[in-house]
Amino acid sequence: MGAKLTTRRLGAAAATVVIALLATACTGSHSETASPAANGGSAAGSAGGSAGAPASASPTPDGPVVSISPAAGATSADPSAGVTVTAAKGTLSGVTVSPVGGTLLNSGNPSGPVPGTMNSASTSWHTQWALGVSQKYTVTATAKLNGVTKTTTSTFTTLSPASTFSTNIFEGGGQTYGVGMPVRLLFSQPIRNRAQVERALEIKTSKPVVGAWYWDNSETLVFRPRDYWPENTSVSFTGHFDGVQGAKGLYGFHTLTQSFRIGQSVIAVASTKGHKTQIYISGKLKYNWPISTGKPGDETPNGSYLTIEKANPVEMKGPGYDLMVPFSVRFTWSGDYYHDAPWSTGVQGSANVSHGCVNLSPARAQTYYNLAVPGDPITIKDSPRAGKWDNGWTEWFLTWRQLLAGSATHQAVQAGPSGSTFVDAVTLPASTAKAPTGTAASGIWGTGPK
Repeated sequence: MGAKLTTRRLGAAAATVVIALLATACTGSHSETASPAANGGSAAGSAGGSAGAPASASPTPDGPVVSISPAAGATSADPSAGVTVTAAKGTLSGVTVSPVGGTLLNSGNPSGPVPGTMNSASTSWHTQWALGVSQKYTVTATAKLNGVTKTTTSTFTTLSPASTFSTNIFEGGGQTYGVGMPVRLLFSQPIRNRAQVERALEIKTSKPVVGAWYWDNSETLVFRPRDYWPENTSVSFTGHFDGVQGAKGLYGFHTLTQSFRIGQSVIAVASTKGHKTQIYISGKLKYNWPISTGKPGDETPNGSYLTIEKANPVEMKGPGYDLMVPFSVRFTWSGDYYHDAPWSTGVQGSANVSHGCVNLSPARAQTYYNLAVPGDPITIKDSPRAGKWDNGWTEWFLTWRQLLAGSATHQAVQAGPSGSTFVDAVTLPASTAKAPTGTAASGIWGTGPK
């Protein structure tokens, strides 16, 4: 996989540390301090007090009123709820949430504060991501009202989950993929709180991209662009899973990061009826080659597929044959390839004689093999046989509307150099991409998801 995975192991040793922490240092604290002006006096003292005595720490009724959740002293706070700071009276001028000891995996800066966002009125602040599990935090909030500045602090500890999930990403670090490649995530446990998990995901792209998350099943989640990725796009993924509640009592305990690249656009379109395949490179038709596809009874299935893997050679077995086939590029799990087929060159361009694969001459097969990387689009059309969902990477069988329906949020994702946000799809400009070079002609090629 090649993913960079930072994990917090909750073994026996960690449990001992947590127990000791709760017993000795995690009782929590809560304090409030106000400026001298809050008492109507000066730093030299106030009526009824001796000169030089410290000002009272109690705010006047005219001062700000601040509340912090989780409550001070909590020892099993739900990390998925994050931190909320609210000024019932006054406005917030600053909030800092910092881990106490240990390493904060979700902060983006392990030694620094937890990121969060303030509302436009500066009356409410909330953490951007979930908090880490088994972690002690201190919250410091400063608010102002009528010239009175008050600072409130609170300390609490998040729970230690009894059950956790981990996540893997298919894309390898620094690897290059085709313009159709989805971001593919696999979870170790079934996910029920799917919207919460989606909102823990962040994508940064060097070029603007619109897409959506799609749940293929309870353990598989993919991000597919609405149209093909722009070629030569750098992609960085961060899964802020630490503290996310994936199902009742089931929490993530790590942050997953990965960076990879979308390379040159290489798109193949094959007609089983026309006995030709077109190869488009960087949006322009480069090759128009004769082919032979599946014979009657073994028809190559229609579909908008992606290249999965390639090898030179691949052993192919079937009724009456066992061959080592050079320059083979796979696009279905059932065993359909673009490959070298010197035995069928005499009928390539005029007849279908294969067992389901797309036959090419040796030189053409080698040319395509050298171009192909995982995620390059392959479209098979004009076949009497429908493709099947999940027989390969079949996300491009889906229309944009179907893709959105498979998201727990039912929202689109806008990504760019500064990160990603969820948006209502109806607010987006209509796509101008055209098949076959800009997007797939989806929805007509095969059976959809069940």
